[in-house]
Amino acid sequence: MRVPAFFLYGYKDVYLQRFLFVVLFMRNKLHYTFFLVFLVTLGLILLRYLPDIKIGERTLRKVDLLSDVRGDVFQADTTLADTLPVLPVIKPAFIDSCKSGMECIEDYSDSTSHGMSHFYQALSMTGKMNRPVRIAYLGDSFIEGDILTADLRNMLQKEFGGKGVGYVSVTSKFPGFRPTVKHSFSGWKSHYVTDTIGFIRSKQDISNTYSYASAGAFTSLEATGKYASNLESCTSSSIFYLTADSLRLSASINSGAEQEFSVKGDSSLQSITVKGDIKSVKWSIKDASSDALFYAVTMDSDTGVILDNFSTRGSSGQQLLGIPYSVLRKYNELRKYDLLVVQYGLNVAFEGGLDYTYYKDGMKSVISHLKKAFPETSILIVSIGDRETKDENGNLRTMPGVKSLITSQQMLAAETGVAFWNLYNAMGGEGSMSKLVNTKPSMANYDYTHINFRGGKHIAALLFEAIMYGKEQYEKRKAYEAE
Repeated sequence: MRVPAFFLYGYKDVYLQRFLFVVLFMRNKLHYTFFLVFLVTLGLILLRYLPDIKIGERTLRKVDLLSDVRGDVFQADTTLADTLPVLPVIKPAFIDSCKSGMECIEDYSDSTSHGMSHFYQALSMTGKMNRPVRIAYLGDSFIEGDILTADLRNMLQKEFGGKGVGYVSVTSKFPGFRPTVKHSFSGWKSHYVTDTIGFIRSKQDISNTYSYASAGAFTSLEATGKYASNLESCTSSSIFYLTADSLRLSASINSGAEQEFSVKGDSSLQSITVKGDIKSVKWSIKDASSDALFYAVTMDSDTGVILDNFSTRGSSGQQLLGIPYSVLRKYNELRKYDLLVVQYGLNVAFEGGLDYTYYKDGMKSVISHLKKAFPETSILIVSIGDRETKDENGNLRTMPGVKSLITSQQMLAAETGVAFWNLYNAMGGEGSMSKLVNTKPSMANYDYTHINFRGGKHIAALLFEAIMYGKEQYEKRKAYEAE
C-alpha cells in the first residue's frame, strides 16, 4: 500500500512519522507474519516423526516441541539385561526373611565385624552408655542441606532419645539452605575439597574442609524447632581444631557471659566442650597462630542418638581417601561413631556407563581406609537411587548406568565385608523418580536426580524401617544364640 505523503509529512516530528509508517505497513503485512510462524511451528512438530539420525554410534535425541504439553512418558529399559555384569554369589553372614514390600539391609560382614551388629548393639544400649550413639552420614548433594538426614535423625531421636543437629562446619558455602540450624560466622578463610586451587588435602578433616581464623573470628549456632522439636535445644557443644601452638578462645551460651579457655598446642586433633541448656552457642577465637586449623562446632546431647551430615557436592566418595588417617583416628577417640553411612553415585553414573569396576576398585581403598580408622564401627553402603534421563524419543527412563553402578556398589559391600542397602529398590525401582517428581506436592526436582525435603522424609522413613527391622532380627538372633 502506498502511504500518501501528506498523511505522514503532516507531522513535523520525525520519530512520529516513522512510527506511523511502521503501523500502516504492518497492518497490511501482519497476516504474512502469522503464516510464517504457523509454518515454522508445524515444521518443528513434524520433526518428531523423522527417522532416527545417528552420528557414529550415538543416536541423536528427537525434537519434540510438544513434550512438555504431552507430559513425560516413562520408558522402561529392557535392552541391558544381557550387558550388566553378573553379581557373584556371596552369601550374607546372616539372612532373615524380609517383610513384603520392604527393602532390607544386607549384611556382608566378615571377621572384622564392620557389618551392622555393632550399631544395633549400640542402639540397644542407649541410655546405658556414658555417651550418645553417633552416626556419620557421608554423601554427595543428595543429602546436602540436611535433606534426608534431618528426618532420619528426627525419627531415631524420637525412638531412642537425643537432641541437637550434631556436627556443623565452622563455615558453609550455603548456610541458609539448611533449615535445621541457624548458622552465622565471620572472620574465617575457609578451604573446601571442591576448590579448584589452594586446597591442601593433608589439612582437611572428615568434612573435607578446613578454616583459618583471623582476628575476631566467630561461629554461632542457634537451635530451631521449626523443622523438628528435638532441635529446639541441646545439652553440649564442642569445637574441633588442630594447632601446634597455644590457643585462646571462648564460648557464650544463650548470649550469656563468655567462658574463656587457654589451651596448649598439640600435633593432633583437639576439642573443647561446654555444657548446659543450650539454645544458642557462639565460639570466638581470641588468639590463634596463623597456621591453626579449625573444623567444626557441634550441638549435641549426652545420650540418645546424634547424626552428623557430611555432604560434599559433586563428590564420588573417593575424596574420603585423602582425609589423613591420623585425623580420622582422632575423631574415633573424640567423637566415636557407631555407624558410617557411605552414600554416593550421582556423580559417578553416566549415560553410556555399563562397567563400573574401576569405581568399585577405587572405593575398596576408601572402605579399607575407613575400616582401619574406625575399627569397631559399622559401615553401611547405600546405593544410588533412581536417576532418569530422556531417550532419543524424549521419553523418560532410568539412566542405563544406574543399574550397573548398583551392581558394583553391592559387590563393593560384599568384597569389603560391610552392609548394603539398595536405595533404588527401596524407592520402587524403574520410574520411581518420575513418581516422586509428579507427586502432589512434588517430592523431587525436575532434574529427575535430586530429591527435596519432602522426598527426603519419604526415603528416611524407608531407611528407618529397614534399620529397625534389622535391629529386631539382630536381637532375635542374639536371643537364639544365648539359649
